[in-house]
Amino acid sequence: MITASLVKELREKTGAGMLDCKKALEECNGNIDASIDWLREKGISKAAKKADRIAAEGVAAILTKGNKAVIIEVNAETDFVAKNEKFTDMVNVILETIVDSDATTLEDALKLSTNEGTIEDLIIAKTATIGEKLSFRRMQVVTKKDSEVFGDYIHMGGKIAVLTVIDGANNAVAKDVSMHAAAMKPLYVKSSEVPTDVLDKEKEIMKAELINEGKPADKIENILVGKVKKYYEEVCLENQIFVKAENKETVSEFVKNNGGTITTMIRYEVGEGMEKREENFAEEVAKQMQGK
Repeated sequence: MITASLVKELREKTGAGMLDCKKALEECNGNIDASIDWLREKGISKAAKKADRIAAEGVAAILTKGNKAVIIEVNAETDFVAKNEKFTDMVNVILETIVDSDATTLEDALKLSTNEGTIEDLIIAKTATIGEKLSFRRMQVVTKKDSEVFGDYIHMGGKIAVLTVIDGANNAVAKDVSMHAAAMKPLYVKSSEVPTDVLDKEKEIMKAELINEGKPADKIENILVGKVKKYYEEVCLENQIFVKAENKETVSEFVKNNGGTITTMIRYEVGEGMEKREENFAEEVAKQMQGK
């Protein structure tokens, strides 16, 4: 009898999907070592060998459907594979599956069923067939009201994806805000969203700079007010000068002048915060030719 614990053990050893592990054990009468060899012969356990590789390329993608939208980042090891049709098809399946489900977390999404098993199984299977480590890094599901509109923008074929929700304006305004966010990299929508500890740390740095510059101690607090204002203009979407403005209009003013307010902004940039591989193109091609 093939038990769940046996399937789990084989899955952990090979990185193969649950269904593949079950089939391997059935073919090999429950023998773990023989099942590992069976999976290797079928090319299914390749994924396990790639677990320690760095996958910092890939795409950020968005799908909107009615009042629901999902934004995701799926990674590969190389930009070449990120443009592969099998990879992009997988990303589309992930988007469609999530937007049609009740999943709100990455953990829940990985368990969702597709035509090729769960999303987690699909990624493991594609890792084996494509030949690179693939990973589903993050996602966010957004639901809007009928009075709100989505603004979605994909930059450089999926290197950056921005999803905004604007209340009271139209899709064109929302898309303009998303394009601005793609270019200007805001960290927050408004100044009130900046965490207290983050702001306090910035103030400490500003204060130290002013002291090092020899500014009078009794003037520092007043100077800090202006510096904090400038900081907000750099990191907060509403406070930034709108990139298409000709009159120093802020993003908040642009949206307000078009009858709206910004509700949500999510910006994904592929690989941000991740270690990048230090390899040149020639080495990459050589590895591909060697089947590594």
